[in-house]
Amino acid sequence: MSLKLLHVSGGYSNLLIIRDISFEIKKGEVLALIGLNGAGKSTTIKHILGLLTPASGEITIDGLSIKEDFSNYESKIAYVPEQPIFYQQLTLKEHLDLVMEVYHSNDKETKERADNLLEMFRLSDKLDWLPVHFSKGMQQKMMLTSAFMLDPELIIIDEPFVGLDPVAIDDLLHLIKQRKDEGKSILMSTHILANAQDLADKFVLLNRGRIKAQGNLQEIGQTVGMENASLEEIYLKVAKSENSK
Repeated sequence: MSLKLLHVSGGYSNLLIIRDISFEIKKGEVLALIGLNGAGKSTTIKHILGLLTPASGEITIDGLSIKEDFSNYESKIAYVPEQPIFYQQLTLKEHLDLVMEVYHSNDKETKERADNLLEMFRLSDKLDWLPVHFSKGMQQKMMLTSAFMLDPELIIIDEPFVGLDPVAIDDLLHLIKQRKDEGKSILMSTHILANAQDLADKFVLLNRGRIKAQGNLQEIGQTVGMENASLEEIYLKVAKSENSK
């Protein structure tokens, strides 16, 4: 599944947060959206998900505008928010069952993927636990399991590594690489730049709601005059120079 943003501007009511955002994720690509807090990363994601309507510009999935009928794509997109969302009264198993019912995916293959993910994230023995009593990392693993078990074509993850222990981060990196190899498209917003550099094919560097550089590591380095620099070095230069104005 391909995703394209064309000159998208938007925000909340009359307050523009993002301006003239254009980028594309092709099938089988991982794109990392990076920037300081308040740079517009989450706002961009909300526009992609149809939670916000662009003031101008267009968002297309597989060449078709999401304005036409976003419901056509809902079952093919999974979203993992930065803050885990759950019902206090439901167990982990009941949460997973609910997601399967909502997405009409309570088939054998989905259940097998769920079992494999639970085993990988070491949650298999927690099915009868209430996630309200989980640690932040365990809640994040529950959200990742809920998303990846659906086998979506486009996976959007907001700060995927926050709260995860090193073993879980390594598991998630392998999981994302596996899905990429299967032709899935992945958009992630992250502050963990070392992981992003190793994982992503392309980067979009946002600052104050605008794109300051985008492309692969070499291309964004050339854009800011820092060839052969690391992603962290590029990010720090752009962030410090722009926010000192």
